[in-house]
Amino acid sequence: MQNSHEDENFPLTRFESMLKTNDILFFDSAEFENIIHHYLENGKIALSKRAIKLGLEQHPTSINLRLFQVEILVIENKFIEADDLLDRLHNIEPNNEEIFIQKANVLSKQDEHQKAIDTLLIAIEMSNSPEDDADLYALVGMEYLFLDQFENAIIYFKKCLESDTMDYSALHNIVYCYDFLNKNEEAITYLNTFLDTNPYCEVAWQQLGRQYFEIKEYAKANAALDFAIISDDTFVGAYLEKGKVLEKLKQYDNAIENYKITLALDDPTSFALLRIGQCYSKLGQEDLAIQFFKKTIDEDPLLDKGWIAITKFYMKRVNYQKALYYINKAVNIDGENVLYWKLYATINKRLNFLEEAERGYKRTLELGNYELDTWLDRADILTSLGEYEAAIFNLIQTTEFYPENAEIEYRLAGLYFTVHQSEEGRFHLKNATCLNIDYSFIISELFPQLTEKPLVKAIISDAKKMSN
Repeated sequence: MQNSHEDENFPLTRFESMLKTNDILFFDSAEFENIIHHYLENGKIALSKRAIKLGLEQHPTSINLRLFQVEILVIENKFIEADDLLDRLHNIEPNNEEIFIQKANVLSKQDEHQKAIDTLLIAIEMSNSPEDDADLYALVGMEYLFLDQFENAIIYFKKCLESDTMDYSALHNIVYCYDFLNKNEEAITYLNTFLDTNPYCEVAWQQLGRQYFEIKEYAKANAALDFAIISDDTFVGAYLEKGKVLEKLKQYDNAIENYKITLALDDPTSFALLRIGQCYSKLGQEDLAIQFFKKTIDEDPLLDKGWIAITKFYMKRVNYQKALYYINKAVNIDGENVLYWKLYATINKRLNFLEEAERGYKRTLELGNYELDTWLDRADILTSLGEYEAAIFNLIQTTEFYPENAEIEYRLAGLYFTVHQSEEGRFHLKNATCLNIDYSFIISELFPQLTEKPLVKAIISDAKKMSN
C-alpha cells in the first residue's frame, strides 16, 4: 500500500528502484517531469534520457515530456532535430509559450540572438500572466547582452525587476550594463529610485556604494554601504566594499575591522586577507602585515597579487634575499606569469646576479611584456656581461616597437663602436643626437671607454652646439 506520508523524493526513489529491478511501474506525467528535471539539474543526462523514454511510453501525448526531449537535443548540439521536434509540437499546441521559449533557446545556441529575441517576444505576448514573466524578460535581456546591445538589455532587466523585485541577478545585470557603458551617474539615479520603493534591499545599497566608489564619492559610498549592513548585518559583500572605501579614506584600522568581520562570517577569502595585510603595511605594523600576506598565499597560492605583495614588501625594505625567496616560489608555482618574471629579473639585477636577471628579462619578453624598460634593462645587462652581439640584436628588435627612440639609438651607437663597427656607430650616434641630445650621458654611463674617442666626442659636441 502506498504510504500517504511519502516525501517528495519518493517518486525518484521508486524510479531508481524500477531501473535496478527492470520492473515497470506507473508514474503520472508530473512525476516524470520532476524526475527528469532533477536529473538535468544534476547533469545526469543518460538518466534524463532514460526517464524521458519511459515517460513517453506511458504518456505519449505529453507535450512537456517532449519539451524535455528538446532540451536533451540542445545539450547534444542536435539543433536541426530539436527544431523539427519543436515545429511538430507547435502544430499540436500553437499557443504553448514554452515551445517558443525552447525555440529561442535553440536559436540562441546557434548565435541567432536577434531571432531568439523575436521568438521570446512572441512568448511574452502569448503569456496570460505578465506579472509572472520575469524569467522571460531576463532571457531577452541576456540575448541583448550577447549582441552587446546594453541599452536594450537594461530595458528588459528593468522589466524583470519590476515583475520580481527580489531578482538580484537582474539587478546585478542592470548595474553591469551601466558599468560597461561608463554610466555611473545613471546607475546611481536608477538605484536610488529603486531604493525609494525597496528601502531594505541590501544588494541595491551595496551596488549604490560601488557606484559612488567608482566616481570617488567615498563618503556617500560609505553611507550607502552602512545601509546595506543595516539591512543585512551578515552581508559579506557589503563589508568587503566598505573596507575598500575606508582604505581610500585612509581609515586603515576601520578597514581592517570590516575585512575581519568577513573572515568571521564566512570562509576566509584571499582578497580580504591581502587587504588586511596591505592595511597593516600602511599602518607600519610590519609583523602583522607579513602574517596576513603569508595567510593570503597559503589560502590561495595561485593569486598573483599575494606573491607580488609579499615580494614588494621585502623589496621596499631592501631585503632582496627575502624578496628573491618568495618570487622564486611564485615562479615555481606559475612559470607563465609575466609579472613574476619581471620582479624576478628586477630583484636579481639589484643583487647583481646578472645571468639570472637576463634570464628573467628574456622570459618577460617571451611572455609578451614589451615595455621599453624591459628591453633596455635586458640590453644593459647583456652589455655588462660582454654579450655585445646579443645586446645589439635585442635593441634592433626593440626598434620594431619603439622606432626613432633616443635611448635605443645611443645604446646601439655605443655597442657598434665597442665591436669596432664604426660606420654603424656613427649612423646611430648621429641619429640619437638628432632625436635628443639630453640623453647623450648614456654613452659615458654605459660605455665610458668611448668618451674620449675623437669621433664620438666630435658628434656629441657638434650636436650640443646645434641645440644651443
